[in-house]
Amino acid sequence: MKSVWITRTRPGADATAERVRALGHDAVTAPLLAVRAALQAVVDLTDVTLLAFTSANGVRAFAADSDERTLPVHTVGGSTAAAARAAGFADVRSADGDVAALAALIIARRPSGIVLHPGGVDQAGDLTGTLRSANIDARSAALYETVICAADDALLARLGSLDAVLLHSPKAARALAAQLGRTPSPGLHILCLSPHIAVSFGEGLGLGQAGAHRVSVAASPDDTALLSLLQV
Repeated sequence: MKSVWITRTRPGADATAERVRALGHDAVTAPLLAVRAALQAVVDLTDVTLLAFTSANGVRAFAADSDERTLPVHTVGGSTAAAARAAGFADVRSADGDVAALAALIIARRPSGIVLHPGGVDQAGDLTGTLRSANIDARSAALYETVICAADDALLARLGSLDAVLLHSPKAARALAAQLGRTPSPGLHILCLSPHIAVSFGEGLGLGQAGAHRVSVAASPDDTALLSLLQV
């Protein structure tokens, strides 16, 4: 059994913790990020014919701000698609990949109106820019932001006994790197949802210290692939 630190925002962290425990491991839920509504967030659906979501947080933020549920939805992956269906959307398609895969799915559809990308203030990838370069009208709406949370004393006290840490975003990777710069834990196995997250961790920690950590990247950007790294 391994002790696994889950750093992602809630409620996603709690869902991941359940899956970690189901695999027979100890789940330590201590998010390094929290989600809060963006100031003066506005949802403008004028001429929008398709919604594109790159995270479940984006789905939840949109659902909190708008009653619209009839527009078709395209999502980056399965967990985001599940969040969209749970929010009440019926026409949902998943790219089952990354932002580039989502862009390709939308480009293949060639929507006639505007594609709206409700998401966070900080975005991984440039979905709207990619769509515009393919002559598809697209705009984004920043509805939430993620803020860094300090690791609590209880977590830091047991940091040296943890076996692995799960990273779901570049921002969490940079927050972890900053924490490990202050409290080194070279035995911690760093498990990353994507190559970009691994790069962010290495850049945040610095090349001199990054080599002290074992870093692994999921074969695809989903929790199933990420958690399979616990068996390595």
